[in-house]
Amino acid sequence: MNYLIKRIFTSLLLLCIIYLSIRNSFFLFSFLIILNFLSISEFNRIYKIIFIKNNFYIFLSTFISILYLTTFSLIIWIYLNSTSSIEIISIIFLLLICILTDTGGFVFGKLIGGKKLTKISPNKTYSGMYGSFIFSLISSIILFKDFLPIQTLIFFSILVSAASQFGDLLISYMKRVSNIKDTGVILPGHGGLLDRFDGLIIAIPIGYILMKFL
Repeated sequence: MNYLIKRIFTSLLLLCIIYLSIRNSFFLFSFLIILNFLSISEFNRIYKIIFIKNNFYIFLSTFISILYLTTFSLIIWIYLNSTSSIEIISIIFLLLICILTDTGGFVFGKLIGGKKLTKISPNKTYSGMYGSFIFSLISSIILFKDFLPIQTLIFFSILVSAASQFGDLLISYMKRVSNIKDTGVILPGHGGLLDRFDGLIIAIPIGYILMKFL
């Protein structure tokens, strides 16, 4: 239960940051710079362990991460710095899917348990995976049914939730390979930024592409 409270607190903190970012573009810019710097530092730490003194692979992996995180930040900037209410609602929609995916997976996984999903992350179960989809899907329909057609909500919720879960597993895999428990210590009681925002990093760009091109 204590871990669930931590997750909820992190989610509320993220929503507060989003609110402040909408109200103040300088705050948004500063937040994105700090987010990028800390995330790249955590990625670089993992790469140094995985590739052990192979400077070329460390540099290449870090460079790719910088490009990806820059793209991620630009997407956030476009959404939150927009004067369009549709753009702002869209990013809140995507963020809530990720938050509810994380919460649903934890709640269902703890309450029901059952068969493990993968060896990559021993705490992940099939019940947690289904819970992630159920939480994000039902909540999306309830909260955004006045803004988007039901078919669109179902489509986006499932795909973005799947992308968020993939991001979670990807970071878990990297931690497992590098034999570390947390990606950092920036969030007391939580670990690093990548420990908490792993799903967002993958899901937000995918959600953005879906919204723009589908």
